[in-house]
Amino acid sequence: MTVPSALTGIQHTTADGGVLPHEWLMDRLSLYLRRAPESIDPGVPLAEYGMDSVAALSLCGDLEDEFGLEVEPTLLWDHPTVTALLRHLQQVLPAPAPAADALSAALAPARDQR
Repeated sequence: MTVPSALTGIQHTTADGGVLPHEWLMDRLSLYLRRAPESIDPGVPLAEYGMDSVAALSLCGDLEDEFGLEVEPTLLWDHPTVTALLRHLQQVLPAPAPAADALSAALAPARDQR
């Protein structure tokens, strides 16, 4: 199964400058569901793959730890598919800021010309 291209481009920076790509979520789900990431259909409710309350709470904890979010324990019941979960995360995570490295690289030639 291929992942819709609209989902693969969803990325946000974390509080520490990291990124939440679609792949991070799929890797986590793969771990908890004990299946290959490519076998998880983004439109199928995660409960159909065997996502139970223990795995759901563990994923909530991962999101809190990784991205500094305060996550309700009902997150996966409120957003039961990968598509719904990614859309929700897109809304609650801060918008990506310009990368400091890219800014430094852009300014470097100007400094060298002085």
